[in-house]
Amino acid sequence: MRQLARRGASSRPFFNGTLNSHTILPRWLRTSIVAALGAIVLGGVAQAQTKGSPDHIKAVTSAIDSAAITANTATSKDWPTYGLDYAETRFSKLNQITAENVKDIGLMWTYNLESIRGVEATPLVVDGIMYVSAPWSVVHAVDTRTGKRLWTFDPGVDREKGYRGCCDVVNRGVALYKGKVFVGAYDGRLIALDAATGTKVWEKDTVIDRKMSYTITGAPRVFNGKVVIGNGGAEYGVRGYVTAYDAETGNQAWRWFTVPGDPAKPFEDDSMAAAAKTWDPAGKYWVNGGGGSAWDTITFDPDLNMVYIGTGNGSPWNRNLRSPGGGDNLYLGSIVALNADTGKYLWHYQETPGDNWDYTSTQPMILADLTIDGAPRKVVLHAPKNGFFFVIDRTNGKFISAKNFVDVNWATGYDASGRPIEVPEARSPDKSFDSIPGPFGAHNWHPMSFNPQTGLVYLPAQGVPLNLTGEKALVQNAPAENKFGGTTGWNVGFSLNAAPPKNLPFGRLIAWDPVKQKEAWRAEYIAPWNGGTLTTAGNLVFQGSADGRFIAYNAKTGEKLWETPVGTGVVAAPATYVVDGVQYVSVAVGWGGVFGITQRATDREAPGTVYTFAIGGKAPLPAFTKYQIGNLLTGVKYDPAHVPEGTSIYVNACATCHGVPGVDKGGNVPNLGYVSTETITNLKDIVFNGPFKDKGMPDFTGKLTEADVVKIQAFIQGTADAIRPK
Repeated sequence: MRQLARRGASSRPFFNGTLNSHTILPRWLRTSIVAALGAIVLGGVAQAQTKGSPDHIKAVTSAIDSAAITANTATSKDWPTYGLDYAETRFSKLNQITAENVKDIGLMWTYNLESIRGVEATPLVVDGIMYVSAPWSVVHAVDTRTGKRLWTFDPGVDREKGYRGCCDVVNRGVALYKGKVFVGAYDGRLIALDAATGTKVWEKDTVIDRKMSYTITGAPRVFNGKVVIGNGGAEYGVRGYVTAYDAETGNQAWRWFTVPGDPAKPFEDDSMAAAAKTWDPAGKYWVNGGGGSAWDTITFDPDLNMVYIGTGNGSPWNRNLRSPGGGDNLYLGSIVALNADTGKYLWHYQETPGDNWDYTSTQPMILADLTIDGAPRKVVLHAPKNGFFFVIDRTNGKFISAKNFVDVNWATGYDASGRPIEVPEARSPDKSFDSIPGPFGAHNWHPMSFNPQTGLVYLPAQGVPLNLTGEKALVQNAPAENKFGGTTGWNVGFSLNAAPPKNLPFGRLIAWDPVKQKEAWRAEYIAPWNGGTLTTAGNLVFQGSADGRFIAYNAKTGEKLWETPVGTGVVAAPATYVVDGVQYVSVAVGWGGVFGITQRATDREAPGTVYTFAIGGKAPLPAFTKYQIGNLLTGVKYDPAHVPEGTSIYVNACATCHGVPGVDKGGNVPNLGYVSTETITNLKDIVFNGPFKDKGMPDFTGKLTEADVVKIQAFIQGTADAIRPK
């Protein structure tokens, strides 16, 4: 101390056990103490805000609103909404993983969704907190830093009511806004959850008539404080609509119907009055609802304050029964623009006037700014079921161009006004018609993506053969001779495959140039029903396949750069995001959907699983199980005279889920041509209040008789015997 004093320092002691403003410390000691104190203070904050803790989750999810979703487009750091951004481009600006190093990515972790039905959700991720939905609308919150569960929420959908939806008990994802997670339950409820805890905040019933088979399978969208959701059910006879709810309270903000109601009652607005002029009341379309259900795509343009709705098919499909005098039947098969604040109709473009083939326009749409004929245009890019790729002006709904991206036989093209040039045979009231594309669609709900660097859209395309023969009359919500799904409430107005289709199935990934309206490259698959796509600034396209692979392609050339097995078919689209400086890619895997219920392209099966990859990942793949398919059914005693009537009963009651016995191999529901002799012999014990209700098997008490079951047994065993190799 004397030495310090001689150097001009204060004679006060430099440390007496108390730090104050007058304390003199050597630099090394001051630095050490400050660092230690800082560690203590920051450690306390870190402890309060530990990544993955409820406080951390609340902080990061409460910050998600329309401004945050818009701001995220500059970096793509998070994946805060279904299509990544409001334009739903699914183009990530992340480029840590590139075409050059994608070969080095590996598995970081897997997460078991504990499901056996179709998984269609794109995960949302904000600062490492993932929200992903599983079948039966179960929501999972996952810590992406560890792959561990944070919480789950099961809305308690009645499993026995699974038959009320056409296309598996799926859910395509959740929405996130100001600390809440929003999920549409399969049974038609919209539910808000606390993002940190999974606790229910509010619940609203979106269904206007509980006697009808309304469902929700799509992901809600949230913007400007409103949650918007549509419903499914057009195969069953419903009237379509979309509804906006206040995100904070759940109070209804607005509702817009997609088709007109009973003309004897006042129309809801001018758009419904205009639409009614395009329907023939002789068909009493309102009794069967008319259809038009908006079960998937909802896209928002914050600059124009427009929300774009893709509308569904007619109910029934067959226009000759629905509207026998013809007519365009607005607003089926259309893109419709609504005012985002009020839900007021602004404009529409009808892609399939007078829909006759289940050509929904509910497929995901992308908003883009393109230069067309030397001028900048704000456009909607859309590839609906009908096989044509559309470019539409999104400011006013004006047609720009349309070109078929697969072979089609219902129209030869579109004229300059944007109207299809139809092939007359496609609407024959009684002749069988190989519908190309068929009702499964040239493109279904599987999301496509748009990369502005390549100028290409990456489109999951397909062909599933189906022959349509018009029914003479419609028996509303009841079985009839060879009426597909009639016992469970289907109303399509066609016999399906009464004549065998001649075209062949296919699946492919198409890179499509929307300006030139032509294909740039393609990748072929062994089957239809391949997953949605993701594209990145790393010159990559990611897609899962029906045969159980997850694949990365060069976005410019289509060269396959990397792949990994994932145990079962993939139908959902991937997401990518950054956590603590590292880029991850996640995909939720689980085979299913309307095609995957009865069909499969892989000999493996696995529970629904989230796979997450990054550069250098070394985690082992989970164990895969070989798909167990039995021998072709034998030994069930039956009367051959029962087979014809048993065929019709089976088509009415069983075919939607179990396919054709022995011909199809079974998807996520078993094919009855390959189950045990004991199972079919004791079929009535399964059909009536049986043991599989918790898996979605309906109780056919009151819908079938024991005599009906005997005839179904005859059809199943008779079909197996007919196809058995001699």
